[in-house]
Parts: sequence; C-alpha cells; structure tokens
Amino acid sequence: MTKTPTIMHVNLAKGFRGGERQTELLIKALAKHFTVKQVVACRDDSPLRDRLASVPNVSFLTANHQLNGHFTAPRVDIVHAHEAKAVHWAYLHKLLRKVPYILTRRVDTPIKEKWSNKASYRNAKMRVGISTLIAEHIRDKHWGEVEQIPSTLAHLEANRQEGEAFKVKFPNKVLVGHVGALVDRHKGQKVLIDAAALLETSHPALHFVFFGDGADKEELKAYAKDLNNITWMGFKSNIGDYLPFLDMFAFPSRNEGLGSTLLDVMDAGVPIIASRVGGIPDIILDQETGLLVPPNNSKALKEAIVTLYENPSLQEQLKAGATARLINYTPQKMAERYMAIYTR
Repeated sequence: MTKTPTIMHVNLAKGFRGGERQTELLIKALAKHFTVKQVVACRDDSPLRDRLASVPNVSFLTANHQLNGHFTAPRVDIVHAHEAKAVHWAYLHKLLRKVPYILTRRVDTPIKEKWSNKASYRNAKMRVGISTLIAEHIRDKHWGEVEQIPSTLAHLEANRQEGEAFKVKFPNKVLVGHVGALVDRHKGQKVLIDAAALLETSHPALHFVFFGDGADKEELKAYAKDLNNITWMGFKSNIGDYLPFLDMFAFPSRNEGLGSTLLDVMDAGVPIIASRVGGIPDIILDQETGLLVPPNNSKALKEAIVTLYENPSLQEQLKAGATARLINYTPQKMAERYMAIYTR
C-alpha cells in the first residue's frame, strides 16, 4: 500500500438509511484521524454526495449500478463495499482492475447460497459483520476470515430550542419515542401500537411519538386511528433535536442488523426498551444498558414500559450503564478498526 492510502468506498443504495449513515460516519472519521485519500463510488443522485462534499481529500465516482464506473475509476489501494450491490461491484472490480476489497455486512438474515455470493465473499480480503449474529452467519459459510466491527454513534447535534418546542406540545405527558423507517416487517411498529392500545386507559400519562417515514406509513396510521395516545412526527433530518426530550425509547424490531439508532438514543441519555433480536443484544445488555423483551410480543413490551415508567431509579441505572458502554462505539474507534484492516 502506498504511503498515503487511497480507499474507495462503494455504496450503491438509492436512499439514505442506517448503512449509508454509517458509511458517511466512517469516511468522516477516517478523514479526521488519518492521512488518507478517499473515493466514494455511489449513484449520481446519492445523498452521500452532498453530505460528504466538504470532507477533505474525498472525491466521487459515479456508479449507478454494479456494471458502472469500473474503467473510469482511479487506481486505489483497497475497495470497501458497504452494502449488497456494492459487494458484487467490488468483486467485479477486482476481476477487472485487480484491486483487493473488503466487505461489511449489516443485515442479520442468513446469506443465500448463490454462486455470486460465494464468489464475492470468498474473494474478499476481509469479511466484516457489524454484530455477533451477523459475524456468526458469515463464519458459518467458511468463506474466509471474519472480523466484527460494530457501527458507531453519530454524536448528533441538538438544537435545544427546537426540542423544547416539541416537548411543550405534550404537557404533562411522559413521551415514549420510536425512530425508524415505517416498515413494520422490519421495525415492528404494530407491536408498539398494540402496546400503546393496552396502556391508553390504564396509563393516560404515557404518549407515544413515532418518528420516520416509509412504505407502511398509511397502513400504520390506519391501524392506530382509534388511539389518542399516538402522534406521528414524520421524518426528521435533525432527529438529534428531539431525542433528549423523550422520556423513554421503544425499539420493537422484528429483525435488526445492529440497531445503530440505539447508540444515538443512549448518547442522548434516554432509557431504552428493545426486542431481543439480531444484533440488538450486542448493544442493549438487559438490566444494564436497557431492557430487552421478546420480539413480536406487545404484552411484554407494555409490561416493560410500565416497569420503566414506575421505576425512576431503574431509568437512571440504565442511562448510566448505557453511557459507560458508548466508549466502544465512537467514530474514531470504528475508523481505527477499519484502518487496521485496510493497511494489513
């Protein structure tokens, strides 16, 4: 590898979700803590372009699909594939340009036994899983060495005035927040809606606020239409303004690679209740950094919400435990771990 490493990050996603945010955070942390040149291969309409435009020593390559951009790409030392289409792009790029690559897997579903997956995983210099479960899924394939590098918190900026304006809209209410794409098969919003229904009469002080947008928005609103203890806030690009003003946070995912949103909630000092699925137990240690409940179980979620609501000392205990654990999930820590792989 050259004295100043040149790293190409590949993310061909159309939108901007958790994986894209982690790509952005890694690139910014590498630029801040190391002397590197970075190229971002992405779609011409990728939000990453605007979000990384001011980062020093970062340039962009247009790659609108897996076959695009290979011969216009500059020579780099290593390619880092950040999502599924990027993995296939990186494999093809190695065949065409002889550039080594690593890949990061962020989803907790088992890897399909397709020839393209076998080839692209086996030919990678390193395979990285962001959680214990994902790393185990990759190791089970025996396709090569695997490392586990978790996602990072974002250190979200917070506009206190904006947050206070939000909080004042709910006088005398205890706010139970949720942030996530409105896709129930993934994020499990119906489980939380059912829990809210169970609590509407018995605990009128509790109010549930949902942040996010997604394919199931109208279906979920219809599902909750008879409840008066739910507010739909929509997508907020400045979610950091709101998190510190929640009283607790519910994350009833049905499946989850890691749940990096939880790191930002912990950073905001909000106690968490989450489902015991995917990589969530890597972050949420039951009774230590949050409360874990079985997935797809609205009654268990309801009971955990009541337990936390009625026990202020438990709230403080969980917040303190969460804050202590965050040292393992900083952008610098993630950048150091990846840099060690790049330069190996």
